Amino acid sequence: MADDVDRDLLSDFIAESGECVTNSESALLQLEENPTDEEAVNTVFRAFHTVKGTSAFLGLTRVAEFAHEAESLLSRVRDKEISYTRGCADLSLRSVDMLKDLLAAVEKALASDGRCLLPAGYDELKDAVAGYDPARDGNGVTLAVAASEDIFPVARDGEADAPAAAGQQANAKARTESSGDATIRVRTDRLDRLIDMVGELVIAQTIIAGDDTIDSTTQHELQRKVTHAGKIVRELQDLSMSMRMVPLRPTFQKLARVVRDTAAKAGKTVQFITEGDDVEIDRNMVDRLSDPLVHMVRNAVDHGVEPPQERQANGKAPMGIVRLRAYHASGNVVVELIDDGRGLHREKIVKKGLEKKLIETDKGMSDSDVFNLIFAPGFSTAEKVTDISGRGVGMDVVRRNLEVIRGRIDITSAPGHGTTFAIRLPLTLAVTDGMLVRVGQERFIVPLTHIHMSFRPEPSMLSTVAGKGEVVLLRGELMPIVRLHRLFGVDDAVQSPLDGLLMIVGDGNRRTALLVDDLLGQQQVVAKTLGEGLGKVPGVSGGAILGDGRVGLILDVNETLSLVQTDDDSAHRRTAA
Repeated sequence: MADDVDRDLLSDFIAESGECVTNSESALLQLEENPTDEEAVNTVFRAFHTVKGTSAFLGLTRVAEFAHEAESLLSRVRDKEISYTRGCADLSLRSVDMLKDLLAAVEKALASDGRCLLPAGYDELKDAVAGYDPARDGNGVTLAVAASEDIFPVARDGEADAPAAAGQQANAKARTESSGDATIRVRTDRLDRLIDMVGELVIAQTIIAGDDTIDSTTQHELQRKVTHAGKIVRELQDLSMSMRMVPLRPTFQKLARVVRDTAAKAGKTVQFITEGDDVEIDRNMVDRLSDPLVHMVRNAVDHGVEPPQERQANGKAPMGIVRLRAYHASGNVVVELIDDGRGLHREKIVKKGLEKKLIETDKGMSDSDVFNLIFAPGFSTAEKVTDISGRGVGMDVVRRNLEVIRGRIDITSAPGHGTTFAIRLPLTLAVTDGMLVRVGQERFIVPLTHIHMSFRPEPSMLSTVAGKGEVVLLRGELMPIVRLHRLFGVDDAVQSPLDGLLMIVGDGNRRTALLVDDLLGQQQVVAKTLGEGLGKVPGVSGGAILGDGRVGLILDVNETLSLVQTDDDSAHRRTAA
């Protein structure tokens, strides 16, 4: 990379071009469904044209050359010289992938020594796009690994289009000036720092408002001022948090491509429908959510939706439907993946669970309990392994990634009618909506997304089962009782469940009753790490400073249940020995 390159301008180019390429991919998928959609053609054409002009101005010759060929292909479609066939669609989408790789190479060069290498297959794909022949419909094009070559070659006389570059610079400047009042780019590290400081401000205000001096004072004017300040701080917190929220639209658009490619490989026809892609979540959660959704969507197309012949034999339309929708519910974001395929077969899952010794019997297990077995590592009921799926890798990763962002996943399915995966997520990781509970003199925060209900048990509901220890029977379901005071070594806690409360947490076959002394109320807290001094504490995801200045530990429910299960298994093995 040239020493005098404007790195800030190059960073803006990467961000803006990335948005253009993402939008063009979505438009190409729409165009494939409706080849006469002129607006979709124009959207892609403008995207390629913008990337071409800006990259030429910045001296990214290879990027500009490829964007030019991709633009020319869409120009032929726009001018009705060729039809947008499947072969043309494949070539256009591969062009989008190449532009993504080129932008990623430029971004990597910015963060390293400035040397930017061409992605593999650059020359072959550029030649294929330039020489596209509708008669062959894109068949027979092979992409070999190309030798690495600089994207930033020294410009030769007559090679650069100076007037076009200058015109592009003027247009970029005009766009910046016209949109300057509407948007502004902020470095993400500065935004994160701002949110951290607002979080500290919230904690400080909470401590002041909860001080005994404020509660006991007869100075009503002082109390009014503290309350007013608290209102302003909360509004500031909501505003700062909203700055870190991003819509799910880009993630949903990427999944449309996954559905298309997976269906083509599997020889199926699938309609992909999205709803609620304008729902926003914390940007730090988007990446964690993306991989699980890719696995689930690929499985829905490959395993869920039947081949056209099988669907017709069962009285279904030959085209399958995969629906992805997002919506708000009870302060959380719910993302549902629904397919109208063959559904989950309880018998197959139980058989595999018995083979892998995940269960001893399915007696007493609900359908939800059985379906949750698919999240076990290495679990797969696929009869054959393909390059799409079937190796048992994926669904356990889904659960682990969702647990990191404090998410919960539930499954409902009916044989022959499809499957629904419902993912429940908090709006943000910076703030936790939780239930504050007391255990002895300690207080813990249990995330609301994991809580089903709390109750005081009757003596008839309690019993001891061999191999499972203490259990509670609630609505026909036996659940183990976990004593938090034993797990975390808390003294002076309630010993009998009859004197305390049981809180049902978890999901599927991991639903468990936590024994707590008392519920202190629902509270929104600013989540903090425990710091390097304490490191990682098993069963605890972080901490929060409460109104009295003390620290409450935020429980990692899934990890807590895993710890209890490990202890129970060890005790059971010792007893057997």
